Amino acid sequence: MKKFVTILLSLGLLLGLSLGVTDTAEAKVKIKTYKNCTALNKDFKGGVARTSKVKNKGGKTKYKPYVSKALYDANKKSDRDKDLIACER
Repeated sequence: MKKFVTILLSLGLLLGLSLGVTDTAEAKVKIKTYKNCTALNKDFKGGVARTSKVKNKGGKTKYKPYVSKALYDANKKSDRDKDLIACER
């Protein structure tokens, strides 16, 4: 009987920890819409790219862009040259 209770408590603990980890991972993914490129570049110096496969059409850049489809979509208005990289520098 003690073994059964120990196993049951262990499974409950593991399940509780696994649910807690997913909640914190989802909480970290918060998409922010920036007012302009100056504000976006404070957090992401190279701007935000929609995918890792996009090429910059605007010429040479200093920094590599951060890749995030959701963040790019939220700030699509800041991509003036429509190369799928918002606020590249």
